[in-house]
Amino acid sequence: MSAESAPYVEPSKVKKKSSNENKQATLAPSEQTSTVKRLFGFEKEDISWHRLVCLLNRPTDPASLGIFRFLFGMLMALDITQERGLSHLDYKYLDGAPVCRFPLFNFLKPLPMDWMFFVYFVMFLGAVGIMLGCFYRLACLMFISTYWYVFFLDKTTWNNHSYLYGLIGFQLTLMDANRYWSLDGLRNPRKRNAHVPLWNYTMLRTQIFIVYFIAGVKKLDADWVEGYSMKYLAHHWLFEPFKLILPVEFINLMVVHGGGLILDLTAGYLLFFDATRPVAFFFVSYFHCMNSQLFSIGMFSYTMLATSPLFCYPDWPRCFFGRFPEFLQPILPFISPPPIPSSSCVYPNPPSGSGEQQEEAHAAPKPTTPSFKHKFRAIFTILYIMEQFFLPYSHFITQGYNNWTNGLYGYSWDMMVHSRSHQHVKITYTDGVTGDVGYLNPGVFTQSRRWKDHGDMLKQYATCLSENLPRFNISDPEIYFDIWVSINDRFQQRIFDPRVDIVKADWSPFQTNSWLMPLLVDLSPWRTKFEAIEGTLDNQTEVVFIADFPGLYLENYVSEDLGNTSVQVLVGQVNVEMMDEKKNYSLQPGEKMQIPAGAYHKVYTVSEGPSCYMYIYVNTTEAELQKNFTKLSELQEKVRNGTETEPLPPELQPLITGLDDQDSDNSVIDPVVRLFLKRQERMQEVKKRREASLIERFQRFASKKYYSIRRGFLMTAIALRNLAVGLPPLEQLTREVAYANMKEPETETSQDEHLKDEVGHGEL
Repeated sequence: MSAESAPYVEPSKVKKKSSNENKQATLAPSEQTSTVKRLFGFEKEDISWHRLVCLLNRPTDPASLGIFRFLFGMLMALDITQERGLSHLDYKYLDGAPVCRFPLFNFLKPLPMDWMFFVYFVMFLGAVGIMLGCFYRLACLMFISTYWYVFFLDKTTWNNHSYLYGLIGFQLTLMDANRYWSLDGLRNPRKRNAHVPLWNYTMLRTQIFIVYFIAGVKKLDADWVEGYSMKYLAHHWLFEPFKLILPVEFINLMVVHGGGLILDLTAGYLLFFDATRPVAFFFVSYFHCMNSQLFSIGMFSYTMLATSPLFCYPDWPRCFFGRFPEFLQPILPFISPPPIPSSSCVYPNPPSGSGEQQEEAHAAPKPTTPSFKHKFRAIFTILYIMEQFFLPYSHFITQGYNNWTNGLYGYSWDMMVHSRSHQHVKITYTDGVTGDVGYLNPGVFTQSRRWKDHGDMLKQYATCLSENLPRFNISDPEIYFDIWVSINDRFQQRIFDPRVDIVKADWSPFQTNSWLMPLLVDLSPWRTKFEAIEGTLDNQTEVVFIADFPGLYLENYVSEDLGNTSVQVLVGQVNVEMMDEKKNYSLQPGEKMQIPAGAYHKVYTVSEGPSCYMYIYVNTTEAELQKNFTKLSELQEKVRNGTETEPLPPELQPLITGLDDQDSDNSVIDPVVRLFLKRQERMQEVKKRREASLIERFQRFASKKYYSIRRGFLMTAIALRNLAVGLPPLEQLTREVAYANMKEPETETSQDEHLKDEVGHGEL
């Protein structure tokens, strides 16, 4: 890919010479390219309105846009079966199930399940149509109409890259991206290899620039700069090479956070300029390849990789595919002839001259003047770009969506800036007629956990619960939420007022949420002390840091497994009420007390300002289990190397013979031995997966994707058949769904999933 001139320059308009020197030699001194045009692709004089319209509608090679259209459509077709959820759509939209949903507009409802499959089928056809450039405008409308419907239907799945897909789909609908390597071009010679206006590239390039640059600006947040946002990433295996020369703390601060900040701030500029584009390609590609392994973000990394060539010469595909052997040319994007004129572009008057220039003038397209449609498209391009720069900072308008972070997550490009952990969630209801008080399992009637952090979703959830609870003889319920959250390693604290009945609470998208509790940012410096405190603890001791507001209390239950639990005050004053003993204990800063296991207690904040305290606990059951595991491991090793001479009792015999299916339910075997052997099997499977060859990993990946995509298409076929001819007998439908659910013969689950089988020890 050549990078000799600005990305907006149309290389096909310059006659090719044997070398750059020959080309420059043929130009008169007045025709030498200025520095501004060499850098930016236009002159300073082009800023005037008339010349700006001509610039944005300047004829440009359609090749790069056509390749991007193909890649984007292909990636979206893959995305629909995966992150959009086609493969598990029936689990999400079960007909008749009492499910609480979180649409952007409350009037939006999901269609019946079979019709939702039809919606996804239309979306998939639209993506394929975009990829092939077949009935292109219709395909774009099919894609974006269904995509935005599904997007607005569920705020809990919002993220920045899903929003970006919708924006790019909308932009492509307005563009002439089917002018190169498309089926429409084969059907209509007027569209085949026709010029596209420059604003097609300008809009896409600016959109990608905004994604990078605004993401970098958002990372200037103090939490990111100080290394708290993505602190856990430094321990990922991808950073193992850095650990050979750098400590983990330095990797976290300088590589993860510092590197991410610098790349986002500079990537758009580096991609724009020719001299820096190769460097940008290397770092941007490396960055997105790492992200594809670090996060579950579907096709986002590959979509961003597909956008990078948009910053190159528009004719780069002709140069690239021109290097392939001739026998492959019929199936590759064509490299000649040059683009033909298009009514979408504005063509300037040919330069006056003699000889060769006059011959070129006769071959040049007929000069045109900007029409209304050219001016309208220029205005729309400018307004769209302005809107995209404004929208990430529009939270002063939609104040109701602001929580501890501004706005709904997904359109602000604040990617990975905030990480959250939830320590305690309690939902209390009060029967409005009888006054009875009860508790709900957090997450009942919903498949999402996103409502915990967003006031608008909490209001929707409370409304939904109030509509469903009467079916369980709970009339006119009042619902209260006590949600404790830590953001970027701060204290665990309440995010919403637990004294407010959310069902009756006021909420407006344009007004500040009155029942949102403030984030205690003044306590942020304590995070350095947290690290010092955690450094003094052994591997079996855990600590949780709590901050609470005056006049409130935390009701907590200490599990019987936590046999060694204490609470210590850091700031303020608290009263600890032992509910079984009916006794109160007052604690000042620095004081601590033991909390009995298997009992409830309340911690009241009685100081004038917020109180801060910490729970220090040891999972004694887990510690004892680990000791037993260590003894069994040592005994097993002695038996294997022959140093154990005493015969093993029957309950320990599986240490030698192993545990088969018949032994798994044998009551003679010691339960700890059974758990130990099962855990060994799981760890061996995990080790096998980690040490697998590249071919084995690819086979496992391909098999997983195949069965996932296979299920999506089979379930879609079943739904379309149901819509066309009606439901079959229940037995037939059961067999069809069972066939769609078929998985690979030997499925290995992850370590975490296996260890969840060990009841009570999922944290191992």
